[in-house]
Amino acid sequence: HIFCLPSQIEQQLIETIDFVIYIYDKFGFKEYKIELSTRPDDYMGSLDIWERAESALKDALDHKGVEYTINPGEGAFYGPKIDFHIFDKLGRSWQCGTIQLDFAMPEAFDLHYTGEDNAKHRPVMIHRTILGSIERFFGILVEHYKGAFPVWLAPVQVILIPITDEHKNFSLKVMDYLQKIGVRVDLDDRMETVSKKIRDAQVTKIPYMLVIGDKEVSTNCVAVRCRSELDLGPIPIEKFLKEIDLELKNRSTKSKVCHKDD
Repeated sequence: HIFCLPSQIEQQLIETIDFVIYIYDKFGFKEYKIELSTRPDDYMGSLDIWERAESALKDALDHKGVEYTINPGEGAFYGPKIDFHIFDKLGRSWQCGTIQLDFAMPEAFDLHYTGEDNAKHRPVMIHRTILGSIERFFGILVEHYKGAFPVWLAPVQVILIPITDEHKNFSLKVMDYLQKIGVRVDLDDRMETVSKKIRDAQVTKIPYMLVIGDKEVSTNCVAVRCRSELDLGPIPIEKFLKEIDLELKNRSTKSKVCHKDD
């Protein structure tokens, strides 16, 4: 929640709208619908305050230059609100984010601040919900990406596949390098064929498979495969570490290593 002066409402709303759009963009949701819900019949508070609040919400949206629709009478009884609906890859709409102005709670809890006139005044409360229910948002993400999450969101980001037991020690060194930069990495040392391990990793949608054999050990490289079945061949370890580190820091939704959105 944000507590602010009435004169600060518009700026706080603008910053909150920016924050919501930034978060959706990082998660890969480029399309969204915005709705402004106004005073219902059972509204609480004075008409003057409601009109000012609705005007502040509208001015903030106009300032951002975003498209929105108005839902007359659909606001909460304690204040008007802005709703954000995101669209998944199937074009389905999901209501997630909400920005609400609340005049009821500051009144109910007798909140106040001392103004420049040295008198007590009632602050305004802004409710912010960006993702909504975490479990529900995860469900939307799973369906949106069909389980093929961007690298920064993937539960396992890299899997190491040594060709034989002789390559396991080198694989463990690479694993240590990756873990030191925060990569979630597993080692597949099962007694299975390399093709079987690669296939299993692709089915579970692990972004990167690093195959390690004699050539990779001798050249200090890793043979990189992407879940899209793209085979990049040997890449120096330092180069791969640098590229995946940048990808994680930028929270990119596109693969920087595979050069495509897989």
